[in-house]
Amino acid sequence: MPRVYVSVGSNVDKEKHIPESLQEFHDSFGDLVLSSTYLSKAVGFEGHDFHNLVVGFDTDMRPIEIANYLRQVESRHGRVRGKNKFNDRTLDLDILLYDDLVIDDNELEIPRDEITRYAFVLEPLAEIAGDLKHPSLGVKIQGLWDDAEMGEQKLEKLKLDYNLS
Repeated sequence: MPRVYVSVGSNVDKEKHIPESLQEFHDSFGDLVLSSTYLSKAVGFEGHDFHNLVVGFDTDMRPIEIANYLRQVESRHGRVRGKNKFNDRTLDLDILLYDDLVIDDNELEIPRDEITRYAFVLEPLAEIAGDLKHPSLGVKIQGLWDDAEMGEQKLEKLKLDYNLS
């Protein structure tokens, strides 16, 4: 069964939207692997600080089915998609990895380029999937994090516990 890694972020009512979305994942996919949650500044716009983490789970769903599922979860949590990519959001969910699959078409980009661009994606991914190789680059995720130069992207690891049942 394929292992999928999804980035989870929120900067609007994050104490509500992130735990509720994780519970939805748990209800849909069973056991989850969760990274720590990280506090980060908004990137690309002036906005409230984000909480970010990465969740891993196993599923037989195809990548496009997972992407549609994630959009539905975002919509249930009030996510409004506009033409401006950089804005506040209740929930931002993206497939980072789907096993070692590489897709780059009009609908999906796997692996996501954000893996190598943003500390708030790469560090939590390295925390729970450090031994995996990036499907396009052939380098372990932990190696990417060790070699990353993220400049001003400072993260603060938070001590949050999500009680999923």
